[in-house]
Amino acid sequence: MRIRRYPSDTTDAEWALLQPILPVPACETEVGGAPEKHPRREIVDAIRYVVDTGCKWRALPADYPPWRTVWGFMARWTAAGIVGQIRDDLRGRIRRDMGKGPRAVATVIDSQSVKAAETVGKESRGYDAAKKINGRKRHIVVDTRGLPLLVMVTPADMTDRDAAKEVLFRLRLMRPEITIVWADSAYAGQLVAWAKKYLRLTIKTVSRPKDATGFVVLPRRWVVERTLAWLMHARRHARDYERLVQHSEALITWAAITLMTRRIVQKKICTDAGEDKQDRAA
Repeated sequence: MRIRRYPSDTTDAEWALLQPILPVPACETEVGGAPEKHPRREIVDAIRYVVDTGCKWRALPADYPPWRTVWGFMARWTAAGIVGQIRDDLRGRIRRDMGKGPRAVATVIDSQSVKAAETVGKESRGYDAAKKINGRKRHIVVDTRGLPLLVMVTPADMTDRDAAKEVLFRLRLMRPEITIVWADSAYAGQLVAWAKKYLRLTIKTVSRPKDATGFVVLPRRWVVERTLAWLMHARRHARDYERLVQHSEALITWAAITLMTRRIVQKKICTDAGEDKQDRAA
């Protein structure tokens, strides 16, 4: 086993959360397969390293498994929906710890335009005239606590209303219990009636006060904006480098997974410390 020396590496407590959620290795299934050469934890640590530092896949440090192996696991888990399952499992656990139901019924939607590197083909990039950005746009849906439910990446020239139809359609298929979506004024208009008629979703828009000057914290909307700020702490997401949009979505989700595992572990540490203090006082 390699020595864990990077800030992005999983702690023992984080790995205890992630290991049961990962798919069973092929060699342990009835169908069978060759044993995996590299431990799963090293694969996960390598993916997290790329997301956290923003390095090229080929520039992975030598103490990680070969970059092609790591990239292959990332691509296969993405195609199989494993990354989304990990995200949903962790989100449900955090919500239960908060005293909430594991499934959200109220959500918030927003988008973020980012520049795209030369590795992004012209068929999946565009020019956002409002933000003056040539690249891609990330559409994200979170619950009222800022925990991600869905991420979709499109060319930056796609309007929020047009992209929201696909985002909300996916959301309805994945989460039929959701009833309300909070959004900014860019999602107003015909989209509200369309979502009500075809998806039975209520879209409520929150507009900026007309007499407001400078920065203003807007109800509901600040939650998703804070989540986007959290995700931008991972340097891979300062710009979009992925050739395929599904890989871009997956790495954004990996950043959210890291945030959630650390939140769960930190809360457990604080809880255990509080219990120890009470035991000593008794």
